[in-house]
Amino acid sequence: MSTAALLDEADLDLVAALQVSPRASLATLGEVLSTSPSTVGRRIDRLLGRQLLRVVGQVDWSLLSDSHPHHVWVTTAPGAAREVAERLAELPEAQFTAVTTGRADVHLTVQARTRRGAGVLLTETVPRTPGVVATHTELVLRATSKADRWRLDRLTQEQVRALEAEVVPPGAPGAPHTWRLSDLEGAAVRLLHVDGRASAAEMSRALSVSRSTAHRVVTSLLSRGAVAPRVEVEPSVVGFALEVIVALQVRPGSTAEVSDHLARHRSARYVSVVAGSSSVIHQGAFTGAEDLAAFLEEDLAALPGVDGVGVSVVVDVLQRYWVRRTDGRITGVTRALDWLAG
Repeated sequence: MSTAALLDEADLDLVAALQVSPRASLATLGEVLSTSPSTVGRRIDRLLGRQLLRVVGQVDWSLLSDSHPHHVWVTTAPGAAREVAERLAELPEAQFTAVTTGRADVHLTVQARTRRGAGVLLTETVPRTPGVVATHTELVLRATSKADRWRLDRLTQEQVRALEAEVVPPGAPGAPHTWRLSDLEGAAVRLLHVDGRASAAEMSRALSVSRSTAHRVVTSLLSRGAVAPRVEVEPSVVGFALEVIVALQVRPGSTAEVSDHLARHRSARYVSVVAGSSSVIHQGAFTGAEDLAAFLEEDLAALPGVDGVGVSVVVDVLQRYWVRRTDGRITGVTRALDWLAG
């Protein structure tokens, strides 16, 4: 049985609702989806138990690191792609690891804690990994879309509005941070990163503080954008069988317009402006080859300033947002805690 067959229509509606409001209460989810809170709770527990769904906290790494992410394309010895990908996935800085075809054999997105650490990682650690023949690296200057914004188009506008009413509005994206995390806030970030739906009561017990204090800290972190809850579900599980990484060469005057347009595209999971041989990287999920063809031949063709396009097809995702994946299932516990504790 395919992983897609494991989710019925009600499951898909629930995933779509959680994508809009990952911390929505069972009561709100039940009301929006016209079912009971207990039924919603059972469905969430079943999806968690089958390793098909997880809600984590997407951390604003600028609070914890002075290094930007990097995209790394890795060419391996013939037949060594899977083995190399497994080795690279063990690196604490490896956020995303996938076997690919096209531009390279393995694709990484890495986030080091320091600039010096990034230099060592990119010039020594990755190139010296057994089986690696060559690497190509591009620096992420800014992200215009991240996976917490990727949505299934299954809900009505009325349903979306009802769910959005429970979302704590984050601060302005990209705004400079003039504050630092306290020890309590840092501990709360770690907990929310593992479980983005952790309640005030659960946070209170884990942090050994009052429930009101836990609620205040969580609300503050969410409103300031330190943590953004996001749904982890593999695209293949929810009907998007084809995932690609598109590297675009764009004339400088058009980079912002192109990246902003792609960030609004329904396929966008991670869109970034980069410094390297590419200008914009679009990681997208598509229902199949025809869907991808329409994107390449129609959507990209209409954008100004695009001088070149390179497509890498994702064959197998080993790790996404520091969490291991196996055949579409979320099989590991987030390893970013290693990074955070570094």
